[in-house]
Amino acid sequence: MTRDLLAAVPVLIWLYLLLARGGFWRVSRQLAPPPAKHEPGSNIVAIIPARNEAPVIGDAIRSLLRQRFAGSIHVVAVDDGSSDGTYSAAVEAAAGIGLSSQLTVIAAASPAPGWSGKVWAMSQGVVAASALHPDYLLFTDADIHHDPDQLATLVAIAEAQRRDLVSCMVKLPVASWAERCLIPAFVFFFLKLYPPAWNASPRFRTAGAAGGFMLIRPQVLERIGGLAAIRSQIIDDCALAHAVKAGGGSIWLGLTDNAHSTRSYGSFAQIGRMISRTAFNQLQHSYLLLIATMAGLFLTYLLPPLLLLTGRPLSMAFGAAAWVLMSICYAPMLRFYRLSALWSLCLPAIASFYAGATLCSAIQYRLGRGGQWKGRAQDLRIRAQEPQP
Repeated sequence: MTRDLLAAVPVLIWLYLLLARGGFWRVSRQLAPPPAKHEPGSNIVAIIPARNEAPVIGDAIRSLLRQRFAGSIHVVAVDDGSSDGTYSAAVEAAAGIGLSSQLTVIAAASPAPGWSGKVWAMSQGVVAASALHPDYLLFTDADIHHDPDQLATLVAIAEAQRRDLVSCMVKLPVASWAERCLIPAFVFFFLKLYPPAWNASPRFRTAGAAGGFMLIRPQVLERIGGLAAIRSQIIDDCALAHAVKAGGGSIWLGLTDNAHSTRSYGSFAQIGRMISRTAFNQLQHSYLLLIATMAGLFLTYLLPPLLLLTGRPLSMAFGAAAWVLMSICYAPMLRFYRLSALWSLCLPAIASFYAGATLCSAIQYRLGRGGQWKGRAQDLRIRAQEPQP
């Protein structure tokens, strides 16, 4: 009897996720709406922090400068100590389409003590942007291609819904077998952690953002103390969302089909390193939270298929029911990425991979190699002990 009660736990978890977790899995509801036909004109400055991004930054800059919307755009690219010609690639991209006057490229100084590299570069971009008196700042990454109407879409959301921070999870590549296996689950897990409906509602403390595309009002950024408020954070997007919402601001998070990442992850090892870079930081460097996360992943994703092997009819029924509910939740994300619904059968194995990457993240942090990105270890034990502003 006790075993059968335990077997019911995954079913209860998936019923909660399906019915009471803000409808995070309903992808169609998370998509950004089309822009208004007569949106107001806005002066926007896009800030791109870039470290060794020469192969991709040119496309990002060109796609931004070719945006269609009732306003003006200026791009500030911040070369964060690159050694691959990122600075020249940025300059050449704007010159190649005759829009050099709409691009500023600056070389970032070495990060100040207590600052993560990316946030420091972003802050230097903000300083350069302030001289242009923007209505909005757009923080975006060097590997994002923006369709022509994408910026108008975000401005329309900010204006129509009076949002202070609007962000979209751009579409990630699913060209390789590893990407098809792991990337849709990455977005699924992110939305489960930060349900967009809860993000948008002042009734919930949930606050998340997608760093690849974040539009924010400069006066709101100033009100929370600028980027200094999140200076040591390596999950800078969600930290910024939390600061804005905690300061009384309104935020919106969704998905978009009109912007995509040009950075490919061709192997399981590459995706594993991407997950490990921030996973233990997400758990606030808590080993108790790490243990709880491992237990949660086991009960939610791994126990259902294991129950099918018990030979106990009731336990097997519970296991099958949980797996069906799991597949129902995951199916809309697979449709969004135009993948077969059969990939949902792999979700228990995919969750095991993410569990392993999270454990690896904790080990890397313990060894003083946490947050590895472009030759920098940014998630260090001393940083976790720093007082927050």
